[in-house]
Amino acid sequence: MAKSPPKFDTPNSPQPADLSGGAHITNSSGRPLDDIQNSVTAGPRGPVLQEDYNAFERLAHFNRERVPERVVHAKGVGAQGKFTVTHDITKYTRAKLFAKVGNECEVLARFSTVAGERGSADTARDPRGFSLKFYTEGGNWDMVGNNTPVFFVKDGQKFPDFIHSQKRDPYTNLRSKTVMWDFWSLMPESLHQVLILMSDRGTPYGIRHMHGYSSHTFSLINKDNVRTWVKYHFLTQQGIKNFTDAEANEMAGLDPDFSQHDLVDAITQGNFPQWKLFIQTMPEEDAADYKWNPFDLTKVWPHADYPLQEVGVLELNAIPVNYHAFVEQAAYTPANIVDGMGFSPDKMLQTRILSYPDAHRYRIGVNYDQLPANRNPFATSHYQRDGHMALGNNGGPGVNYYPNSFGGPTEDKTVSDHAYPVEATFVKRYDRNAPGDDDHYTQPGNLFRLMDAKAQEDTIKNIVGHMAGIEGPKKDEIVARQVALWRKVDAKLGAGVAAGLGVSDNGATASSNGKGSHYAPPPPADKVPHGAH
Repeated sequence: MAKSPPKFDTPNSPQPADLSGGAHITNSSGRPLDDIQNSVTAGPRGPVLQEDYNAFERLAHFNRERVPERVVHAKGVGAQGKFTVTHDITKYTRAKLFAKVGNECEVLARFSTVAGERGSADTARDPRGFSLKFYTEGGNWDMVGNNTPVFFVKDGQKFPDFIHSQKRDPYTNLRSKTVMWDFWSLMPESLHQVLILMSDRGTPYGIRHMHGYSSHTFSLINKDNVRTWVKYHFLTQQGIKNFTDAEANEMAGLDPDFSQHDLVDAITQGNFPQWKLFIQTMPEEDAADYKWNPFDLTKVWPHADYPLQEVGVLELNAIPVNYHAFVEQAAYTPANIVDGMGFSPDKMLQTRILSYPDAHRYRIGVNYDQLPANRNPFATSHYQRDGHMALGNNGGPGVNYYPNSFGGPTEDKTVSDHAYPVEATFVKRYDRNAPGDDDHYTQPGNLFRLMDAKAQEDTIKNIVGHMAGIEGPKKDEIVARQVALWRKVDAKLGAGVAAGLGVSDNGATASSNGKGSHYAPPPPADKVPHGAH
């Protein structure tokens, strides 16, 4: 039976003293202070003395209160809860968490928008990050996904360019729909995700009413070292509910923290949201000749081919006692898996395995895994030492190398990774897609045709409204290119978008000359006055 981890208010022992619970104010080293409202001065009206160290310490700490916000997923809301195993999947995995129906572990969840800054509206049209940290006996398992089963690009090389297209323009410092659609229209593999984003699923009604997905393909390994490919689906038990485009825009002005309020209010009122975990499993041998590349992040596995199988229930039932400690400093990475789990050849996943921990080391420090939000509460044993913010006794007097003759943790040969086959032939950069991988139209087309008439109408309306923001001298070119892609996805979709934008059959817009907009390309470098900003 799985052990019960410590509660979140004391996730790792020993804990520092409560910083707000003492009888008297002290400085950070513990010295009691008689006055923190008046600086020490030379006389009643004199200048502040340099020796007033306590005043300087408070101001210096204040200047350093903020860690860099996340490059993406900066605006987020967090909650704590538990996961309970309800169905047996031991035929697929030997992971301790799933060893027995009824096993439980505590979970730290964070949900976020992708492109906006930390102070942006959380109702914006944007994918939502869906990240879960499971504190298991076998280590932390991080399920770092989104509220969509696919993504915009399939190769991590393209990720910086994609994010740059969603962030602020380096010239105007404004988010630009022109730039967004320019990138998307040049990247047909984005169609599946863009279609979802432009449907009402792109503006979910808070966190509680959306699904969560691993999106990537991972693997499960059982006691016999048999590998099975897997995708994770967390399906909301509150029912899907979305804002319309108009409602989302209105709420952004009324309450830019709507999702935060909605989740906090629900939990504090005892209305604990739940998601059921389902998995799709694919036998390892199916991957070689399945009609879609099962490791392509822009594709899904149709449920008719690989049905959902129920696994357990996630319940969120507590708000963290301190946002900065447990949400802002929470560090999720798909590299965090446990014995009985594995990765896949998904190119985006392979990139994230390395880039996420690197981002955490930059943002909150090399010892981020020692912070209460991130440290596994059962046991961590290794020879990593020193660095900024090494907490506890930093390994004490124990040796910091392996192998050694003086004791300490040793290798566990029972949990070695089970390798999966890879193609050993080097493939040129421009010839890396397998046959069929460039079909970026069938799956989004199937999705559009699955929508009811109202959803199709709303999606077309949302696309038209968003693409109407394309400006500048390249407007006609970008619009025509994107409309041509929509026509390839579905004839009705393409015709509806074209009609809404006034695009003729030859791709020209009815009344656009690209002039008169606030969007303009920057002047050539040799035309910029010296010192101009």
